[in-house]
Amino acid sequence: MRGNRYLLLITSIYIGIALVTSSFPGSVSAQDEGAYRIARIKYRGGGDWYNDPSSLTNMINYLKKYVPSALDVQYDDVSIGSPDLFKYPFAFMTGHGNITLNEEEIQNVRKYLDNGGFLYIDDDYGFDKYVRKILKEIYPNNQMHDLPYSHPIYHQVFDFPGGCPKIHKHDGKPAQGFGIYHKGRLVIYYTYQTNLADGWADPEIHKDPQAIREKAFKMGVNLFVYALTHDR
Repeated sequence: MRGNRYLLLITSIYIGIALVTSSFPGSVSAQDEGAYRIARIKYRGGGDWYNDPSSLTNMINYLKKYVPSALDVQYDDVSIGSPDLFKYPFAFMTGHGNITLNEEEIQNVRKYLDNGGFLYIDDDYGFDKYVRKILKEIYPNNQMHDLPYSHPIYHQVFDFPGGCPKIHKHDGKPAQGFGIYHKGRLVIYYTYQTNLADGWADPEIHKDPQAIREKAFKMGVNLFVYALTHDR
């Protein structure tokens, strides 16, 4: 990466976090001054939202090696219907099984996204049919798009000319990255048939080759940089 571009990305990360958190009503007062955490989403329905707890910590540490940021290496578990969600510029959700939302939870996450929040969902296998259902509940009039390989999310710090990298086999289908837009801003990014977060987990858990884990981490860097700097 060229020096000027690197400095611009560093500056943009800080500015991006400040802008997104300041857009939430009463958002960041409870977080430590100068540092912001991300949220791991807790949900009802029986899906294992809590799996691979090392993934996010490892990913944030990797991000900090390439793009210094104001993100804390710790993350918080936050219920999808909680008003605390508005304290976080970035939310992450994963699992293998069912997820159910009531109307209050749907309205809460929609308001979070409408006001500048970003949600990344990673299918850990078996999550897809439930994810698609709840996304239609959150944004019934917003279509989910298969993001083209030219999308900026694949060309931030690292280039992925073929789009989202394939990390785990799952059904053997190509990896896909889907997005939902609200008023021209990408508010949800959903990875399917790849499972980036398994690649972020401690190496002994899934025993992925280091080259595969590097792809997962590098795509994660792009994802975080994009989410915290674009369209603010």
